[in-house]
Amino acid sequence: MAVGEYPFPSMPPVAGVKLATASAGIKKPGRQDVVLIELAEGSRTAGVFTLNAFCAAPVTLCREYLKAASTRYLVINSGNANACTGARGRQDAIATSEAVAKLGGVQADQVLPFSTGVIGEPLPMEKITAALPRAHESLGDTGWEAAAKAIMTTDTRPKGFTGQIQHDGHTITVNGIAKGAGMIKPNMGTMLAYIATDADIAQPVLDDLCKEAANRSFNRITIDGDTSTNDSCILMATGKAGAAGVNEAEGILYEKVRELIVRAHEYLAKCIVADGEGATKFVTLEVSGGATGDECLQVGYAVAHSPLIKTALFASDPNWGRIVAAVGYAGVPGLDANAVRIHLNDTLIVENGGRADSYTEEQGQAVMDQAEIIIRIDLGRGSSAETLWTTDLSHEYVRINADYRS
Repeated sequence: MAVGEYPFPSMPPVAGVKLATASAGIKKPGRQDVVLIELAEGSRTAGVFTLNAFCAAPVTLCREYLKAASTRYLVINSGNANACTGARGRQDAIATSEAVAKLGGVQADQVLPFSTGVIGEPLPMEKITAALPRAHESLGDTGWEAAAKAIMTTDTRPKGFTGQIQHDGHTITVNGIAKGAGMIKPNMGTMLAYIATDADIAQPVLDDLCKEAANRSFNRITIDGDTSTNDSCILMATGKAGAAGVNEAEGILYEKVRELIVRAHEYLAKCIVADGEGATKFVTLEVSGGATGDECLQVGYAVAHSPLIKTALFASDPNWGRIVAAVGYAGVPGLDANAVRIHLNDTLIVENGGRADSYTEEQGQAVMDQAEIIIRIDLGRGSSAETLWTTDLSHEYVRINADYRS
């Protein structure tokens, strides 16, 4: 079950990036569940990761390796998270990097390992190491869709973005893939995402772009309020497009590259929400009129995480009192209820401390019957604004997560 149309695009190669998949049979025999990404020498890599205290061994290792060396390979497995696996989990993550490093003739700390899947189970290392040579032998500059499918867990469809810009006669490409459908709540990370460009971007600029883009996208989505143990967002720049370098955060080229990278992140984030486990609604929460951005987010997440609101959305029930209650308990100090205005799409439902005089149940029902809904909340106390994306909560969400390990 998924909302809307998000077809996987036809992706051109990104100069300096090669990909391949292989089947290790980690959870299901014959399934492509290992991805290998090779970056050209001289590429630069940045990342943001989950803040979950039980972060998986690969997350810890990636943080260390990004500081230690220039990344040449990324290796990803699905079906097993290698999280909450203690010392063995770390040893297995290191062993995975070492196995790829041997195949590629690089240092182990130039290989970033990633895992996604069931928590608490050790990696089946024999299966993974047996699959890696097959992946390495088949590396090529296509295969983005195959990679997007191989990293899926409860996703119902692969998620991809591609875009290009022109600059001084050169074409700069940005491709990205992501996975995620449940255990989605921002605190970066919220899922796995890999965005690559052949632009030449200086490391400090790349680091800042990675943080900004993730904050404006993957850190603005929530499906179930659960922050994963594994999730990571990686931004790679190979510098092989032939265009001038982006050496500082200013100038025409910087703005063009920045816009494209942010757009890639935002699109992939929306793909994740639209494919939320059991989702039947795609909900945009626009909170404006806040004294600060943080209080806008407070209100937005109070609404987005309310089980009562999420189940009303699933039922297409315009029970707007639940939205009002969530805004009220969000914890904004000194919030004046009389100043708050709430819309469903363009239908005003609340103003002056009560139901809008113009509102009718029929108007609310017409909005709630739609698959894509915008909830607009104006706090009436400032000029700050934030946008979040979320879903409803359905019977199917419960079924998927009840059966996840079977």
